[in-house]
Amino acid sequence: MQDLRLLDVAGSRERRVLDEIHGLGLGSHGVTANLTAETLAAYERWAPLYPPTAHNPLMRAEQQAMVEHWPPVAGKRALDLACGTGRYSRMLAEAKAAQVVAMDFCVPMLRQVSAAARVCGSMMHLPFADEVFDVVISGLALGHAANIRTWMAEVARVLKSGGTLLYSDFHPGAARAGLPRSFKDQNDRTWTVPHREYDVASQKGAASAATS
Repeated sequence: MQDLRLLDVAGSRERRVLDEIHGLGLGSHGVTANLTAETLAAYERWAPLYPPTAHNPLMRAEQQAMVEHWPPVAGKRALDLACGTGRYSRMLAEAKAAQVVAMDFCVPMLRQVSAAARVCGSMMHLPFADEVFDVVISGLALGHAANIRTWMAEVARVLKSGGTLLYSDFHPGAARAGLPRSFKDQNDRTWTVPHREYDVASQKGAASAATS
């Protein structure tokens, strides 16, 4: 796999990003580190069975909603944030985006991305310069953010003025209703993917703070 970095990368952050991905060097943030490590381990197990398509009823419903709000991307530079195996990267390329960058913290997922330049990194510390993307797309990933305000601020930082963020996530009431994020691996064993719940008010507040 060749991971291309077509944009200016904040090199001084690179080691810090890798440390956070693997749960190292976080001091008092050990709980966050453990949750991040558990999430990464789950996706590494899921990767062999995770095609770059909406492959279950929930994802198909989510993707339909995303498409209904899809921004104009032709001729623009786009980031598929927490891309997984690249289903939205493929859609961005098909929609004639001038440049598509796919970023995820799970290398086995990234290996399956074929329609974009690939970058491995943490979505809490995006390894890009300020104001480099016209569009950021992120599907079903917000619940993996350690802090919603930091996540929103990082997205706002890399977006150009007037840029667009389109994202989706599980409804915050899903877990309370007994609907975990789970999957079965190659041995038919069920795994639950750790995630956080952010209510709509928190999401609106974080977005407002990031753009003020």
